[in-house]
Amino acid sequence: MMNMQSMMKQAQKLQKQMQASQEEITNTTFVGKSAQELVVAEFSGDKVLKTLNIKADVIDPEDPETLQDMVTDAVNDALSQIEKVTEQKLGKFTKGLPF
Repeated sequence: MMNMQSMMKQAQKLQKQMQASQEEITNTTFVGKSAQELVVAEFSGDKVLKTLNIKADVIDPEDPETLQDMVTDAVNDALSQIEKVTEQKLGKFTKGLPF
């Protein structure tokens, strides 16, 4: 049976690894794109929108819904990437835990 001191050292090691992984994710830029890259959204890994680029071709005062859809697609694409990378990098630390 593992003694308490050994378990604490292991927990501290895992905590440092998790923090390093979280910092890596936070410092990564995620780029979400709509169809034909007419709208591009860039987020940091902590889900802060950094830039939103909209090509002039998609700006049509008669059809704001298309632009809205493309912005939504680009934002959701980037957020989905963040979730996927977060699960890949941090999920290994929580696998098998009862919560």
